[in-house]
Amino acid sequence: MKKILIPTDFSDHAEYALKVAAQIARKNNGEIILLHMLELPHEGSDAISTGHDIPELMFFKNAAINKLEELMDADYLEGIKVSEVIQFEMAFEGILNISRLNDVDLIVMGSHGASGYKEMFIGSNAEKVVRNSEVPVLIIKKEQGEFNVDKFVFASDFAEEAKKPFSKAVDFANKFGATLHLVMINTPNNFKSTATSQATIDSFISGFQVNKYETHIYNETNVEKGILNFANSINADLIGMSTHGRKGLAHFFNGSISEDLVNHATRPVVTFKI
Repeated sequence: MKKILIPTDFSDHAEYALKVAAQIARKNNGEIILLHMLELPHEGSDAISTGHDIPELMFFKNAAINKLEELMDADYLEGIKVSEVIQFEMAFEGILNISRLNDVDLIVMGSHGASGYKEMFIGSNAEKVVRNSEVPVLIIKKEQGEFNVDKFVFASDFAEEAKKPFSKAVDFANKFGATLHLVMINTPNNFKSTATSQATIDSFISGFQVNKYETHIYNETNVEKGILNFANSINADLIGMSTHGRKGLAHFFNGSISEDLVNHATRPVVTFKI
């Protein structure tokens, strides 16, 4: 976690994420890339290519620069290397592009989630980044104060494909000195006995060096509710999941538990791409 990307729209939620990122960077001797996306309508894009309305574009860019520099002067960023980027691009596409170009280790985003028709047809930028990012994405939903991760819930079916993202979760947990709470959610549609579930988790984790962990099997009517209720039951500091990054019709019809958690959880959520 040496290089951390923080997209900001200068909202309170974005600053909550920046404060958390500052703590992570400080603990890991890392740096922060502070990104603001200027999303322009189509005529704005034409203006860039034809030379029209350049004064208006520069006005918005200069205003963004001033706001970024104000953020960079915040006390909680003192002593941390911070660079700023302003990009004319759709928000989630720009976040992913800047992430790749700068070889970042972690994206930290603030989000207030989405619900109802907005969730179904539009979705939040955080949800889209979670779906497509190749690097871990940490979503912050509210002011955190001290970001200490003592209880880190990692929910999974503990199948073979989850091993790659789990290795990143282990690294994350070990760096924070957290206890990993490995939980398998048992649902009526995909029920396994306690013995079978425990054997699956034990076999899965045998190849990893996890400093501190506990295993759990939790019964609930659906997986998302099970994760949220289990996290509440142990007062978890962080929820972690792997994500398939479904796209197109597969995503529309099947959905994604990790994206639902990003929208509905009030606790921080970190996702790791399979």
